[in-house]
Amino acid sequence: MKKIFRLGLLAILSVAVLSACSANGSGSNANEKVHVKIGVSGSEDTYWDVLKKKAEAKNIEIELISFSDYTLPNKALANKEVDLNSFQHLAFLSQFNVENDVNIVPIGATIIAPMALYSEKFKNVSDIPDGSKIAIPDDPSNQGRALKLLQSAGLIKLKQDAGLYPITDEIEGNPKKLEIVPVVAQQTPRVLSDVAASAVNSGVATDAGLKLDGAIYKDDASSEEAKPYVNVFAARAEDKDNTTYKTIVDLYHDADVAEAVKQDSKGANVVVDQSAEELQATLDKLVADVKAQKK
Repeated sequence: MKKIFRLGLLAILSVAVLSACSANGSGSNANEKVHVKIGVSGSEDTYWDVLKKKAEAKNIEIELISFSDYTLPNKALANKEVDLNSFQHLAFLSQFNVENDVNIVPIGATIIAPMALYSEKFKNVSDIPDGSKIAIPDDPSNQGRALKLLQSAGLIKLKQDAGLYPITDEIEGNPKKLEIVPVVAQQTPRVLSDVAASAVNSGVATDAGLKLDGAIYKDDASSEEAKPYVNVFAARAEDKDNTTYKTIVDLYHDADVAEAVKQDSKGANVVVDQSAEELQATLDKLVADVKAQKK
């Protein structure tokens, strides 16, 4: 009877151990390949090939799912159509979380990149004539950054109490009487022939073949004000501690991946290494700002 009891107890303990291993992700076969879908926006840069190969050595198979619209990768992540996404900065993510009442979180930094002003007609900001049209991205976070870019270039002046996401109505000084034209972010390079200048995100500029050294003005990506524009790997909140996803973040910061990122962007993008905790702290502040502006 005692022997039967001991055998039963051992069986129960074995089940408990296996369950615990399964729950923390350590009970799976170490040689089993894990498939991870990552949502991206625009074309696939060559650095992904470097990252994919490094991930394969860790039995991680990365599949990129490309979206043509900035809002779609987050919706796909929230709907569990992809496992991660990598396309956005914290300012954009904060706006999306508030507007859609979701909790997508940063699990690692990728890059920070300047936003720049490009022109096919003029070589200097000072050459832009009165009454000209200036194109800017129309999504709130990038529109706000673009307006701040125009302010730092001396083209406009924003109201002193304008927050992180200023809008065109908050322009209080416009000495050249410029017409600010919000367009879909991916369209900002395509309208260059129709405007005096266009504010273009780094990723969109790269896809369009625009080089940073050809810009007539750019913001300072290393400044304190640029922290909201650190790009991230994002996950659903319940997956923030997933070890496979953390491995992908770690591999992204290997020297050969960072060099490939630099080559892809012609030196414009710089790989940033910030902890998930630092990124979350910045995101929390941004979310609070967004909610305060909506009141």
